[in-house]
Amino acid sequence: MRIDKFLKVSRILKRRSVAADACSGNKIFVNGKTAKPAYRLKIGDVIKIEFGKGDASFRVLKLDEKANKDVATELYEVISE
Repeated sequence: MRIDKFLKVSRILKRRSVAADACSGNKIFVNGKTAKPAYRLKIGDVIKIEFGKGDASFRVLKLDEKANKDVATELYEVISE
């Protein structure tokens, strides 16, 4: 699954376009490397997002392109906020 879609489906970021812009702006890292919007995630990958006031890190637990809001939090594990 593409990282921009994962961030939207998991509800970490509100819109896919926001996720794509964050990737293009070098604010999203996967396993320590910058990620473009089309980066293909795998289970176990660690995503780091740089916000204006800090960072947040998540570990990918599941990949489900059609996850609804009830199961969105099961797709990832928060490592740090």
